[in-house]
Amino acid sequence: MLLAENFVNNRRQALLKIRIGIAFIRLMSLFSLKTSRNFGKLLGYCAYLANTRLYKTCLINLRLCFPKMSANEIKELAIKSLMHTGMTLAECGPVWLWPVDKIMQEIKDVEGADLLQNARDQGLGVILLGPHHGNWELVGLYLSSLGRCSMLYLTPKHQDLDDLLYASRSRGSAKLYPADKKGAAAILLALKHGEMVGILPDQIPVAGGGEFAPFFGNEAFTMTLVSRLIQKTGAKALLTYTKRTEEGFKVVIKEPAPEIYAKHMQTSLLGLNKTVEIAVKDDPEQYQWEYKRFRYQPEGKQEPYKR
Repeated sequence: MLLAENFVNNRRQALLKIRIGIAFIRLMSLFSLKTSRNFGKLLGYCAYLANTRLYKTCLINLRLCFPKMSANEIKELAIKSLMHTGMTLAECGPVWLWPVDKIMQEIKDVEGADLLQNARDQGLGVILLGPHHGNWELVGLYLSSLGRCSMLYLTPKHQDLDDLLYASRSRGSAKLYPADKKGAAAILLALKHGEMVGILPDQIPVAGGGEFAPFFGNEAFTMTLVSRLIQKTGAKALLTYTKRTEEGFKVVIKEPAPEIYAKHMQTSLLGLNKTVEIAVKDDPEQYQWEYKRFRYQPEGKQEPYKR
């Protein structure tokens, strides 16, 4: 009986948090981008002051990935990361709910647009690798403004959140598919037709969908989907991410690490993670270090977040 009560209470708490989150996002859509960012900064700094799980996870990830940094440097970078993550959450209001033309005006610069155009001109399928960097939600909207783009997404358990997320991400020419076997088959077909496909390359894959490969020198369970899609279709891969600027946003498109095209899976996965590292090194504080990237470890190794 007690277990049942605890389950019900936990579920109610989770639903309440989601509803508060949705209400916050809708509220942020009523303000300017600058104002929403200021709310996000405050939210992130409060997460540091409260010594939250997000802050602790951030510290662990930074210590693992930047072992030569001093304790003060790690702390400073963690605080900045939390503030940027807070801004990403607050910016979901404008990015998800503003008219497409209005939010697209906040993209002030695009670096490497010729790389994407050249690939499309050749009739190649293009895999756009968009890691959790800057406002990564804006990447999909930008790509869908250029033409048909298929993307995978993890379906939220809460229906209201799923409805909001699906409606926002499927604007323009975007086509969303659940991150399952049917979704993988759909984007495989899209690539064979020479279309664009957007994938979060640093998302932890489901069991059986990944292998361990180094990420900043640490073993990370890495998706094999990107490597398999490249091998099956000959698609072009491009790193695509956003940077938050004083004026708005900058979209960056770069060549991936060359190893990503290797036929040997381990070498290709190394290339995938090195590609994500390119974005991280460009602006480390805008990467989402609060994500438990090293949650799964090879047999015999302890998960770092349980220490």
